[in-house]
Amino acid sequence: MLRSRLLTTAAAIALGSLAQAETPFFVTTTADTGEGTLRAALAQAAQTGAASRVVILTQDDISVDTGLVYEGSDPLEIIGSGQTVRTAQDVTLLTASNGADLTIAGLNFAGPGGYSIEARADSDGIAGKGIFVDVRDDQTGTVSLMLSDVTVSGVANHGIHVSDCSLADACGGGATGDGEGSPASIRVHLVNVVVDDAGNGKFDADGVRVDERAEGGVQFFATGSTFTNVGADGVELDEGQAGDVVVTAINSDFVDNGGYCNPDLLAGFMPDVDEAEFEEGQQDEAGIPGPIMGSPDDGCFERAVDLYDDGSVEAYEFAIDVDDGFDIDESGDGSLYAVLIGGAITGNLDEGNDYDESGAGGIDLTVIGTRASGNADDGFKNSEEDGGDVVSTVVGATSTDNGGKGFVFEEEGDGDVRVDVTGTTTGNNDDSDDTGIEAVQEDDGTGSLSVTASDITDGIDVEGVDLSEM
Repeated sequence: MLRSRLLTTAAAIALGSLAQAETPFFVTTTADTGEGTLRAALAQAAQTGAASRVVILTQDDISVDTGLVYEGSDPLEIIGSGQTVRTAQDVTLLTASNGADLTIAGLNFAGPGGYSIEARADSDGIAGKGIFVDVRDDQTGTVSLMLSDVTVSGVANHGIHVSDCSLADACGGGATGDGEGSPASIRVHLVNVVVDDAGNGKFDADGVRVDERAEGGVQFFATGSTFTNVGADGVELDEGQAGDVVVTAINSDFVDNGGYCNPDLLAGFMPDVDEAEFEEGQQDEAGIPGPIMGSPDDGCFERAVDLYDDGSVEAYEFAIDVDDGFDIDESGDGSLYAVLIGGAITGNLDEGNDYDESGAGGIDLTVIGTRASGNADDGFKNSEEDGGDVVSTVVGATSTDNGGKGFVFEEEGDGDVRVDVTGTTTGNNDDSDDTGIEAVQEDDGTGSLSVTASDITDGIDVEGVDLSEM
């Protein structure tokens, strides 16, 4: 009865708002191909040259053997009522290949699942995603992806991916700024969205990934959404050149992410001595461990080597590249603005929140009632590399039982640090020096940290920052 009411409602929505969509297309069969299928509706919508709506009227799930593609550049809306688009193949379930604005409501996407570093999907160079929007090189304005009541699960690669980067999946982190992009900005709006068991079939595959290059920015909004059991970051936003990152996350959870590079499995491939320091002239590079080879995925290992001016080794270090709950990298001319309200950031294999900004611009963070616990590194880490300010207001938040510090606010250039903490609790954060809050200004800027009516049982560490406790 409920499904019938939902179907009736979906049809009513479609029929009642034809003025907003030039042409409605109805899906009346669960078949993969042919008349009345979702595949056919997407093809027909692409040919209209106008905004279109696809309404799924069939009650049962839809199974596909190859990925669905919308090739149009005009806005598309897909309305379901709880059905699932399924595949037993390693394919991208839905691609908007021409940068169209995409709105999806009441429709789920499920890959075959069962992926891990020992059951990879990228041996042939292909790893399927859930929903993929590929921005055109000449696109302007704002590219919009709006999802409500959508679940993405069991895909090998990114669960949801919006790419405005010429390097595609090799775009990498925003801190490097590599790749080219269009002048367009990207907006991702998620309401009651679940991404679970995505990104476990290849290295560096996230629950939600946004790659933005050139002068556009990133707007990300999530409410009532969950990002769990993802191989890399639960959400990763990479803004690699000019443009701001503006984030609002309300009552959204980032849980148990970052474990594709399984430390228990990979520890045996690490060198016996995984880090060391030397005097100048003591050690040449040929005498230290080389890059790791022959593991289930050699990309999981980070190797850093620092050299003296004479070419001898100053230090080296190896690490296993696990990932975060919510990772943002902003570089170039732009700032990072984030508001977190409620929600939990727990059990991630690296930082819970990991926000990095470099180039012109700073970090402006508000945290209200959000909880970070059980993350392998810092609960909330905010790092500004150049001359921008780090400004934060934390109210009623909790950061406990993390493997690093509870909160980190650091400014490495000549910007200022201004942090106000009220009604907040930290405890049992084990970074070897008992630090609930760390605030650091390393250069010529000023710093202030005000802590009011808070329980910071594991201590406060400041450097270049004036501390006020009440």
